[in-house]
Amino acid sequence: MALTVRDRDDPASAVREHRGRYRRILRFAAWHLATTWWFELLLPRVGLGRISARTRSRRMQNFARRFHDLAIDLGGLMIKVGQFLSSRLDVLPPEITKELEGLQDEVPPVAFPRIAALAAQELGAPVGRVFAAVDESAIAAASLGQAHRARLNPLDAEDTGLEAVVVKVQRPGIGAIVDVDLAALRKVAGWLSHVRLVSRRADMPALVEEFAQISLQEIDYLHEAVNAERFAADFAGDARVAVPDVVWERTTRRVLTLEDVTAIKITDAGALRAAGIDPASVAPVFASIMFDQLFTNGFFHADPHPGNIFVTPAPAGAGERGWKLTFIDFGMMGEVTASTRSGLRKLLIAAAARDGKGLVAAINDVGVLMPSADGAGLERAMSQLFARFGGMGFAELREVDPREFRDFAVEFGDVVRSLPFQLPENFLLIIRAMSLTSGVCSALDERFNLWDSVEPYAAQLLRTERGNVVQDVARQALDAAATAFRLPGRLDALAGRLEAGSLEVAVPRLERQAARLERAARRSGSALVFGALLVAGAIVRADDLVFGNVLMTVSSFPLLHALWAGRRGR
Repeated sequence: MALTVRDRDDPASAVREHRGRYRRILRFAAWHLATTWWFELLLPRVGLGRISARTRSRRMQNFARRFHDLAIDLGGLMIKVGQFLSSRLDVLPPEITKELEGLQDEVPPVAFPRIAALAAQELGAPVGRVFAAVDESAIAAASLGQAHRARLNPLDAEDTGLEAVVVKVQRPGIGAIVDVDLAALRKVAGWLSHVRLVSRRADMPALVEEFAQISLQEIDYLHEAVNAERFAADFAGDARVAVPDVVWERTTRRVLTLEDVTAIKITDAGALRAAGIDPASVAPVFASIMFDQLFTNGFFHADPHPGNIFVTPAPAGAGERGWKLTFIDFGMMGEVTASTRSGLRKLLIAAAARDGKGLVAAINDVGVLMPSADGAGLERAMSQLFARFGGMGFAELREVDPREFRDFAVEFGDVVRSLPFQLPENFLLIIRAMSLTSGVCSALDERFNLWDSVEPYAAQLLRTERGNVVQDVARQALDAAATAFRLPGRLDALAGRLEAGSLEVAVPRLERQAARLERAARRSGSALVFGALLVAGAIVRADDLVFGNVLMTVSSFPLLHALWAGRRGR
């Protein structure tokens, strides 16, 4: 395996290995792209589409199985690519996602002497002097780095208040391997950008650049340490969440030292029950915390797999719940812009309300659908999906006749696949986070119904959004009223200064000022009416949807008048 090769003094040998790795990735991609072109494009054009359809499922399974083997053999970023593919349930068939869903970022650990040598180089002294003790057996080994338990020396322990820590060390040579993998992925993305079937649905080079940025940040442990502290600040005072402290004195770009917070793995049902914790009670808390990150904080853990979350029992009398969730590994984090977060909130509210039309509108707001898309078919599909399957939990969905899913897929699959989707920045991470959240919750409780967590959360978001709208409009209406109230006095004062001859100003400037005041007078009345109707509509809408919508719609007329009056006077 390329990841186990020792650093060599011979640069030419390393170059040959990297070239071999690069070519192997490209050969794999080229072969499967050619196979797909042959079966999916050429054969249907010559009337042999039945052959393509009959072998499609088997071909996809073979592709996924071979990619799985390639990723395990090469390690590096290939495992990360496979994990992303496994989470793309929206665009990839189950033959691929199911085969890759078990792809774990676990590889044989690097021998401890090599890890110790790299750590000593980074920390400026042998690990035996830096730490009181280091366990040579790795507690976790991944494609980018591995972790060892250790104890701080007495002086550091006194300064930090910690003794037991975990030291995370980057794999030797991983930086060069990441560069090679990214170069290969960029090449494949360039090929795909010339395939119209792919390019009209996604900007592959842009997606690879986003993946590259995420990957490069993940091997910068200073960046991960900053992420950990920011995440802790977001949940400061929240009794549900714990985050390990960073030992900055023993942290560099390639070595990260954290408080040892090892506890019960979140999906270890037996250990949870032994600690007196009902696994089913953990699922809704975990879902709520992830929703807070995505829809409220805008900064979220993008890799919440079971190995990165512990359930930590609290001391007796420490709280009514008796446990908290401890997050680790902040190398892969995502940020949601304010506009995207607003769109995601609308999407969540529409999903909770089983509102197909609202869901499509929210998808448009988020920017997932390109402007040229005709959402009517998608709206119809979502409405029927909610009507039949909305509100079902995982256990209930498993009891549904598979033929119903198949019929639904046949009816609307082509509609969904034909729409020109695009993925906004960071959306890969959002999809990954929600996919892993769903998987963890269903593992904790097979009867867990995500709607039970979504609906109260969406209701709270709806109240918050309505309150924000009312406050903003009310503030604007008050500002307009204040301007209108002060306007007569300002005009009288201006006239008085003109009569007294005390106004020292150029005539063009006076004319412009007078024109602005006149326009403000014309606009203020319309603005007040607009604000009143919109506020009334927003309040009434909670109890009378139709009448509230009418009021809010009618408010657009005085708004247009205000805007028109302002433009006409320019």
